[in-house]
Amino acid sequence: MKTPAPHISADPPENDAPSDEGRVRLLTASFTRLRVGVLAMPFIGLLFALLFAWQGGNPAGLLAWSALYLPALWGVRRLHRRYLQDQAERTAADVLATWQRRLQKVALCHGLALASTVALTIDGATYDFMLLLHVTLMGIAAINAVQMTANLPMYRAQYLGMASGLALMPWAFPDHWYFALPMAVVMNIVIYQSSLSVQRFFVRQVVLEERSRDLADRYRVASSAALDALAEKNHFLGAAAHDLRQPVHAMALLAEAIALHGQHDARLATLLQQWRQSMRSVNHMFNTLLDLSRIESGTMQARPSPVSVAQLLDEVGLQFGEDARARGLALRLRPAPPDALLWADPALVRQALFNLVHNALRYTTQGGVLVAARRRGGQWCLGVWDTGTGVGEQEQTRIFNAFYRGEAAHTNVPGGHGLGLAVVARCVALMGARQGIRSRAGRGSCFWIALPSAPPGENHPLAIPAVPNGAGRPSPGLFGQCLVVDDEPQVLQAWTALLDGWGLDVRTATSLQQACGQLAAGFMPDVVFCDEHLGQGESGFAVLRALLERCPGARGAMVSGEMDKPSLREAQDEGYLVLHKPVDPYTLQDLLSRWLKSDKNRF
Repeated sequence: MKTPAPHISADPPENDAPSDEGRVRLLTASFTRLRVGVLAMPFIGLLFALLFAWQGGNPAGLLAWSALYLPALWGVRRLHRRYLQDQAERTAADVLATWQRRLQKVALCHGLALASTVALTIDGATYDFMLLLHVTLMGIAAINAVQMTANLPMYRAQYLGMASGLALMPWAFPDHWYFALPMAVVMNIVIYQSSLSVQRFFVRQVVLEERSRDLADRYRVASSAALDALAEKNHFLGAAAHDLRQPVHAMALLAEAIALHGQHDARLATLLQQWRQSMRSVNHMFNTLLDLSRIESGTMQARPSPVSVAQLLDEVGLQFGEDARARGLALRLRPAPPDALLWADPALVRQALFNLVHNALRYTTQGGVLVAARRRGGQWCLGVWDTGTGVGEQEQTRIFNAFYRGEAAHTNVPGGHGLGLAVVARCVALMGARQGIRSRAGRGSCFWIALPSAPPGENHPLAIPAVPNGAGRPSPGLFGQCLVVDDEPQVLQAWTALLDGWGLDVRTATSLQQACGQLAAGFMPDVVFCDEHLGQGESGFAVLRALLERCPGARGAMVSGEMDKPSLREAQDEGYLVLHKPVDPYTLQDLLSRWLKSDKNRF
């Protein structure tokens, strides 16, 4: 059953009582003040004894009184140590049962001892001395009313002990007692009433602190549960994405294989194009959901390095050129200088720019999209211009929020969940950069990302090799041998259908043992593709390295439906190519044409 969150007010009701632990804290506060008061008494008694002797009185009683407080002080200090030991070793209820009445008796004795100073000096005291003594006792009562009332029974016991000295006022002030006694009674009543108000304040503070701790404990429990749920969600998304990417990956390869055999059928070509576009949308949604999940869970960290602006723009053309043509739009890329470098995390800046371009194509029905990089001082500004629906001024402040879609988006573009721009904002924030928008409703938009430039002379290429702008789809007709390692039979069939249609000699394996069997049979691949997630816990990266050691002339790449597996990061750090499922057939064909062309030239 779900427990509702407690309502905490600034002033708890008067009948709210602290817990046993809170009552022990109040008892400790009063005991500490009592200990300080007992410590001061020998010195105060000595000063009054000297004053009494100076005025001609006999100070023996006050000196004896001060001397008796020295062992009392030792006893109270020992009692305090025992109290603290019990407080550490016993329950709060046991501490209260043992020490409440005991400390009340100590406080009563202290109050009676203070009142006895009147009896000790009543014989021979001057009016001024007696007035000063009563004012001092009244001041002690007032101070304790502020500092000792955390535990009201202790203060009340000391107060009653001190108030007993009022009975001696007719002898202390024989000529003025009928004025002094009523005044002293009224003052004591006022002090006692004040002590009640202060005691309620102490109790209120303890109750509020206990409620605050309880709320903090509930918050920690809820926060821990939320983090566990977030981790479970991320794990589920990762596992689900991997399982779903497998058939989508196979469908993408099969669609291209079917296109090779039905390229002369216009009706089939149209259907296949729609199929490809739908699978690109599914893949983009997978990436967006996983990126947002990884960013929110804190597992994605920015690792900046020099990134080639020209290569980044080339990748945009490779990734979205076909999609733009299918939509009847013009995708223009303004060339950047070859030495243009920006300082950013390659994966994050790539995902952010891709999301902006995908968003621009999605919300543009006619015209086109321009992607360009401009130098602004020590920064590069990556901009994406479109001739789409535009964004109203009031919506621009919310456009980067998760799940937000503007009115024009709901009207003109069905579907979508408003995640693409949210991922852009998260990626940019992780890199410590800036993003923004300039737009007019109905006139198009410009989304931009500002990133610092990197020093010249360094170039860390991005993961996927790019093609020159406008190269389009590479022509088929590849020659070579290719080995594919994957534990999914449907995926292997799709690989075989596509690569065989491109003219390659293809062999497949589900494990390192089967792959080594192919090599032992005389098959020497030029290219090796290995899935990371293999059966029986076998590491795909370890399999790829083992195969490339046996085939030193071959090229290899990892293929995975997962994004954050440590072995994939290790592979990228060691310079291996990592392709994420579903692999775009055009990217795959371009990659093979480059690798196999290089091998042909070498021989």
